Amino acid sequence: MHLSEITHPNQLHGLSVRQLEQVALEIREKHLQTVAASGGHLAPGLGVVELTLALYQTLDLDRDKIVWDVGHQAYPHKLITGRYNRFHTLRQKNGIAGYLNRKESKFDHFGAGHASTSISAALGMAIARDLKGEHFKCVAVIGDGALTGGMALEAIDHAGHLPKTNLLVVLNDNEMSISANVGAIPRYLNKLRVSAPIQFLSDNIEEQLKNIPFVGETISPELSRVKEGMKRLAVPKVGAVFEELGFTYIGPVDGHNLAELISTFEGAHQHTGPVMVHVVTKKGKGYEIAELDREGYHAQTPFNLATGKSAPATKPKPPTYSKVFADTLITLAKHNPKIVAITAAMGAGTGLDKFQAKFPDRYLDVGIAEQHAITCAAGLATEGMRPVAAIYSTFLQRAFDQIVHDAAIQQLPVFLCLDRAGVVGADGPTHQGMYDIAYLRCIPNMVLMAPKDEGELQRMVVTGVNYTAGPIAMRYPRGNGYGVPLMEEGWEELPIGKAEILRQGDDVLMIAYGSMVHPTLQAAQLLNEHGISATVINARFAKPLDTELFAPLARKIGKVVTVEEGCLMGGFGSAIAESLMDLNVVVPIKRIGVPDILVEHATPDESLASLGLTSDKIADTVRNAFFSEKPVAVAV
Repeated sequence: MHLSEITHPNQLHGLSVRQLEQVALEIREKHLQTVAASGGHLAPGLGVVELTLALYQTLDLDRDKIVWDVGHQAYPHKLITGRYNRFHTLRQKNGIAGYLNRKESKFDHFGAGHASTSISAALGMAIARDLKGEHFKCVAVIGDGALTGGMALEAIDHAGHLPKTNLLVVLNDNEMSISANVGAIPRYLNKLRVSAPIQFLSDNIEEQLKNIPFVGETISPELSRVKEGMKRLAVPKVGAVFEELGFTYIGPVDGHNLAELISTFEGAHQHTGPVMVHVVTKKGKGYEIAELDREGYHAQTPFNLATGKSAPATKPKPPTYSKVFADTLITLAKHNPKIVAITAAMGAGTGLDKFQAKFPDRYLDVGIAEQHAITCAAGLATEGMRPVAAIYSTFLQRAFDQIVHDAAIQQLPVFLCLDRAGVVGADGPTHQGMYDIAYLRCIPNMVLMAPKDEGELQRMVVTGVNYTAGPIAMRYPRGNGYGVPLMEEGWEELPIGKAEILRQGDDVLMIAYGSMVHPTLQAAQLLNEHGISATVINARFAKPLDTELFAPLARKIGKVVTVEEGCLMGGFGSAIAESLMDLNVVVPIKRIGVPDILVEHATPDESLASLGLTSDKIADTVRNAFFSEKPVAVAV
């Protein structure tokens, strides 16, 4: 059977190991060809091909439920669940998603873009199954990196408390999340990888006990306890931990040996209660270039399959915001020994891997544990350190309580640097950084700022490091800057809460925040070509707002437009509207930003255009709102 003929995972039933090996080969070929052509996550899916095929041969996917943690490791899953013919549209606008999506396929039982959720979701399904008196298998496939997340450990703790609830957890252990794993749990898993599989030992103990003449087939409770005690002596250290938590532990198993995997999963399904199967895989398996650089090939832009190299840029691009942030922080850290950089398993993504190379003792990678990252930062701040936590906007959502409880209430100077704020592109709604303005500006004692370009980002890094009155957050977008001049050092702080006027005009006041400042300036130029003059303000801060600057201008000009790359509900425009109302400045306001929708996967340019956040769309919106006798509806 060829991969192109598989439209339902149950078609794997009855295939021989040799036939499955052929399907595995075709999956890797299709996976590599697609990602090489259009980009996407590469190494994670390559590592779980055999795991997927073996597991699905032992399941009835018309009934059984499987939950994949994160989802970027589930490309093989997509290829055998009816999406082969559309796989070339992966992560493209109106194409199939890069993560699991319940709306996309009945086999996507639970959507996920953030790590550490699978065990909780699968356990919820298992509990619901038992409450309804139904009978089907529930499986969670979780990566070893995701096991560093507290939520996964909470779910394991809960599952172990339910000995009658059948749940299979498959631990995909490849020693990686995106970067190499850190922490005590991965260290123990390393010990397990070099330990002999334990299931034979535990089964053999039971068989030997049965062979004792006075025991026979029935083992007394006393001898059962002896068996369990002997078994624990045979279980490697981490396996014993999982056993003590209430799981039957099986492994480690070779994640690329189909026969061994099938036998293991078939055996695991025979156990009652929660079961953990520890599968050791190689990230990037089958593509040597990715195997040798598992972090670099976690995800790729389009590249040449033969060389593994991306096409060279036609012309040099300005540095990314992440690079400018990291370089600036490194320069400051040379003169300030109190600066400590913190990441949650995203050292390379945030640029802090460069900081680690310079200051390894002042670099903390806490694993996929954003909650811990923030409270640890707060603890550092109590001792006079200057913690700088660089976390993607979408992932910082996971630490909301810690921001409130541990940083803001205690007014501790934690500097939050929100990378990937705003539109992020092909990763889709699970990763869009749309909500940080709204979820942070409601917190007392919090300062919010966003740079208009990479040059202003340098000054904001200085501002954030030096601010000591409480927590302060800076958001900045994914991708490259504008190519503005950068300083090597000697940056000045920005006065907290102070904006700047970039352009003068009499017809409309346009107040832009962060990444939308330059498009707003361009929109003002387009409006000028239609005889409309605009005053443009770079707000710099969403909290506190510079009401002394914009309130008199709003009253004088009489028309206000706000522009932001974030959700309109509770966002920057709402802050401006609320402040004007509180000051009794009653003028018409048009807020431009992201409406109450989920932003699906597409290129960033496609998303910005569809959201009305390009300069021409901003200009059209302003004209239609205030300067057209017959306003035309536009998408904003």
